[in-house]
Amino acid sequence: RPGGKRGPLTGPNPTDRGKPGSKIHLITDRNGVPLSLGVSGANMHDSLGLQPLVRGIPPIRSRRGPRRRRPAKLHADKGYDYDHLRRWLRERRIRHRIARKGIESSTRLGRHRWVVERTVSWLAGCRRLHRRYERKAEHFLAFVGIAAALIGYRRLTN
Repeated sequence: RPGGKRGPLTGPNPTDRGKPGSKIHLITDRNGVPLSLGVSGANMHDSLGLQPLVRGIPPIRSRRGPRRRRPAKLHADKGYDYDHLRRWLRERRIRHRIARKGIESSTRLGRHRWVVERTVSWLAGCRRLHRRYERKAEHFLAFVGIAAALIGYRRLTN
């Protein structure tokens, strides 16, 4: 059974002595409002979660014209530095800014990545998400969605 006794979408956390855990994947806009969410096992590589997250972005409302179906630009860290992901984004006409492993420092992308890190810390501040109590992955994802909706509501009302 995948995930053992902790339920699906859990895996041995490589940074926490192999304890089972989950990872929250997230795409935000420039203001830190979550656009797309995902949950995976802690041992799943980040690059495997990019395509489902980009596909999960809802149509973006604009002031004029039709709704935009895709983001204009995507910033990502070195965990997403793979040629097949760059090609996949180019095919969808999404400009990407992904740091290259061994070539660029992460500090240059930090100007844009801190928005996502701040939103992740807001999610971690929700006590229900700090430790996963739910065995079913759907329930945990629902709580992540509720927390993201609260974050979006707070960001948009200020």
